[in-house]
Order: sequence, then C-alpha cells, then structure tokens
Amino acid sequence: MPKTSTDTAIRLEGPTMGTRWSVLIDDPSVDADRKSRLQAVVDQVDAQMSTWKPDSDLMRLNTAPLDAWVTLPDDLLTVLSAGLAISRQTDGAFEMNIGNAVRAWGFGPDGISLDAIKAASAERRVPATDALELDIANKRARKSAALSLDLSGIAKGYGVDRLAETAKQLGLGSTLCTIDGEVRATGHRLDGRPWSVAVEAPDAEAVARHSLLALEDMAVATSGDYRHFVTVGKTRLSHTMDPRRGAPLVAAPASVSVLSPACMLADAMATALMVMGEERGLVFAQAHKISALFLQRSSKGMIANGTGAFATADEEESVSDSPGL
Repeated sequence: MPKTSTDTAIRLEGPTMGTRWSVLIDDPSVDADRKSRLQAVVDQVDAQMSTWKPDSDLMRLNTAPLDAWVTLPDDLLTVLSAGLAISRQTDGAFEMNIGNAVRAWGFGPDGISLDAIKAASAERRVPATDALELDIANKRARKSAALSLDLSGIAKGYGVDRLAETAKQLGLGSTLCTIDGEVRATGHRLDGRPWSVAVEAPDAEAVARHSLLALEDMAVATSGDYRHFVTVGKTRLSHTMDPRRGAPLVAAPASVSVLSPACMLADAMATALMVMGEERGLVFAQAHKISALFLQRSSKGMIANGTGAFATADEEESVSDSPGL
C-alpha cells in the first residue's frame, strides 16, 4: 500500500526514512518551492527520530545518563507521548523499548548478529511506560532505566501527518500523503471523488490489491511481514518485534491495516494489533471500535477478517465517516 488513482494528480516526492514520501495533488500549478517545504518537514522528523543517525534527538535520549533531563524538540515529544499512551492502552503490545532487538535482527543500521540476538532475547526488558518520564511543559525527558527506544512503528505515520498538515498550510487542501505503507487523505479529488487507496495482497508475485478503499479525511496504515522480513530456515520472520521475547513475531498475521483520522495513531495501532495476533487483536479492535483488517495465511490461501469499516470486507468501500481511533 498505497496504490492510487493518479490520472490527473500531480505527484511531489522525495527520500525519507529509508524509503520515499509522496504527496498527490489535484493542482497543476504546484511549484518547486512547495516540494522543498514538504521535503524539509520529513527531513526534520527523520533527523529527530532516526535510529540510523547517531546524532538524532532520539539517539541522544537513548545514550543519555540515567535520571538526566534531556531537552527534546516538540515533534519527538509528541510521538513519545502518543507511544506511551498507546502502550498503556494495548497493555504493552505496542512497545518502544525494542531498539536493541531491531538492530540485532538486521533491521537497523547494523547487520544481523547472533550474539546480539541472544543478548536481546535474554534481556529483562523494561517497558518504556515504566522508565520514561516526559515533561512536556519544559520540553524534556528523562529515563530511570536503560532504554533502547525505536519509533519505527509510529514515526512514519507521524511523518505522513506532518506532510498533510504542511500541505494544508501551503494551500493544498486536497492531497494524498504517503510514506511507505502509511497513507492520509485530506479532502477529496477536485471532481468530488474520494481518493482511491489499495490494500496490498501479501505474497502476490507482482504488486496486487486485496481491496480498494475510498478515503476522505482519513488515514490508513498497514503493518505486515511481506516487505521487510528475514527468513530462518523455512520460516519468515517479520520486522515487527514481539516485546515479550525481544525477537521477531512468529505466526503473526500477514498484515494488519487500521483506519484513523491521524496516521500516527493508525500506524502504532496496526503494529500493536500485529503483535496481539488475529484472535486477540480482533477482540481488542471490536472492544475499542477500531476499524481493522487482518489478512492471515491459511492452507486455503489468504483469509480476511475485519472490524468496523472492514467488517464487510467489500472490494471497494467508502471510509470517509467510518469509525477509527
């Protein structure tokens, strides 16, 4: 995801977070200065939240002494605050203190390391909710235990939100903003049609859609194991980490897609529902009125189960007024 209708739209795009951002606009008069403003926004998010950049604000916090207050920028504080709230809401299914496991399995700047894998799996992992204190008023944070924070399950969604907000400030009221599998639609196409976004079919030999969403003022994020994974023997292991084991998920859904007005929240909740797994995740999504689509491999092929706007699993469905986070 996404696969979009681009018959009349202008596309602005550039690199970010090891992938690409894009903004589709139904406006042929868009100039290059707007692209540079959008690039600057995602560059700022990456500079603050990257684990690939040793001098990022997140890495400054990771390497800071215990009990020392660290001044942080507003964007990073916003994401950390949201991450802690979602961790509490999901009883730890969404966890930010997994950076050492991410790196050990080769999903960070380092290659896969057996010694690091053993250390990450054996570590008694302290939840970020127990060890990270935020002082929003004074723009600072401190930790009471060693933390290896990683925001890969929430930062791209936040980057999409910042793209959408910046596009609106630039006078672009109808846009489709994306980073990797995270998407946010603002308004609708100039001809009144909603923006079309495809949920990809995992394991397809070529890019193919499972279902098509019609989005207006809504975001959708997908977490899955079919883009970023490692294979051990005949087992495919997702880049999404199981916080309880400090290792990749085993027998997880092929993908989970979540709808929300804010892409940051959709991104984090899609990660949490992947960790929960289909059975527990469906119960949680139903109880919290979350629109979520689970795609699960079976001997009969890919099985879809959904809640909220995804409950009917229609091939094409409008979600402009559907429930979300």
